[in-house]
Formats: sequence, C-alpha cells, structure tokens
Amino acid sequence: MRNKTAAGLFAIFLGWAGVHRFYLGQVGLGILYVFLTIISFGVISSILGLIDGITLFNMAEEQFDQKYNAQQGMVPPVYNRRMQQGYPPPAQPRQRASSSKRQASAKELQNPFKVNGIKKYKEFDLEGAIEDFKKGLEIHPRDISLHFNLACAYSLTEQVDKAYAHLDRAVSLGFTDFDKIKSHDDLAYVRIQDRFDDFQKNGYRLELPAVENTTEVPDVPQEQHVQDDVLLAQLKRLSELRDRGLLSEQEFIIEKRKLTR
Repeated sequence: MRNKTAAGLFAIFLGWAGVHRFYLGQVGLGILYVFLTIISFGVISSILGLIDGITLFNMAEEQFDQKYNAQQGMVPPVYNRRMQQGYPPPAQPRQRASSSKRQASAKELQNPFKVNGIKKYKEFDLEGAIEDFKKGLEIHPRDISLHFNLACAYSLTEQVDKAYAHLDRAVSLGFTDFDKIKSHDDLAYVRIQDRFDDFQKNGYRLELPAVENTTEVPDVPQEQHVQDDVLLAQLKRLSELRDRGLLSEQEFIIEKRKLTR
C-alpha cells in the first residue's frame, strides 16, 4: 500500500532523482527525471520534484488512493476504515432513467405540429399554419395557446366564425388575458365585426345569457364608429385588390397588418 506522506517526502527531498515516481509505479516518469538531472545538473528535476511534493501533500487521501492504489487492485484505506467501524461501503449513485423512458417522456410533452404551425405562421403561410394547429389540437385538444393561435390565423384569413369559435374555446379552457384580445394586431378583423361588442360583454364567450327587454343603447363614442368604418372599408379594398390579382397573398397580409396597427 503506497503512502501519500512517504510519496510527498520522496518528491521534496529526492525528487531530483525521480524516486517518488518510481515509488508510485510511474517508471517512465522516473527515468525522465533521471535524464533531466543529467542534462540540467538536477535543477529542473529538483523544481519539478518540489512541485510534485506540494501537490501530493495537498491531495485528499481518497483521491490519492483512487489514483495510486486502486489501480493496483488495492482496497483504499478509507474503505477499510469504514468497514472496521461497521459502516457499509459508500452507496452507488442512483441510476438515471433509461434513455427509452426519457425519450417517451419527451414525446409526450412535444407537439411537433404546434412548433411547425408557429413557424409557418411567422412566415405568413397561414393556411399551412392552420392545418398544423388543427393537427396539434388532435394531440392536445385542451391547449389554450393553440386555440388562440388558430383564432388569430382565422382572423387574418377573414374566417370570422372560426376565429370566434376558437377564442371562445380558449376562454372556456382558462384564457384570461382579455387585453390581448382587445389589442392583438392579428385579431383586428374580429374586433371590427358587429358581434364583437356582445362577445366582449359576455366575457368573450359566444353563448349570450338571457337578458330582459330594454331600450337602453350602449354609449359608444362616435369617433370609434367612424374609425371602424374606415378600417373596414380599407380592408375590403385590399380584399378586392387581392381577388383581382393585383396583390399577392403575402402582400395582402403585410398591408392588412399595417392597417390594423
């Protein structure tokens, strides 16, 4: 059994001759130290031996045993002390879950159609995004963000009924960021519809509660009506230009976004 203290002393006092290296079973390094002693009159090898000695003294017992004793088939002293004191050997690290189980968990959480849909949405491929979002809902039908993204895509493609249906579904599942519904650029076409006021009063739900007959008319600023009428006229004009082939689908979407901001 090699001793750390003995190795350190050999390195400090006889390091110039590589004695500590021979002691530790590192014969090749020991011969190198002898060679350095011959060519440098012991200067280089003495300095290296001093450094080795300091390193050995600062090394933990367990680390020394693992490096210089375990590889020789010797039982590290720390294990002997634990056994003598009645302690069991150190516990083995807990094994991680198998790769197949980790992959299965990742597949459960991952929805590739949602990722692809968002990518297509950002690239103005709205029809492709809608198809991917719908496939994503087949995997996770209660995904709130998928319903909201579908509502935005349907709004941009002027499929109002479907846009309202998915907004209603998102709210029913727990969506509460109503300011986003009132301000999101891509929902502008939904907001300019006549039914939006009722939709908003009903808590952004489609099913309206029973109400008593009343002649009360909500107080809506005239300026807001004018702005909505102008916006609707501009959007209709863009649609006509697209239908006549004067605007591509991508140009139509870009111009519509400019108007609704």
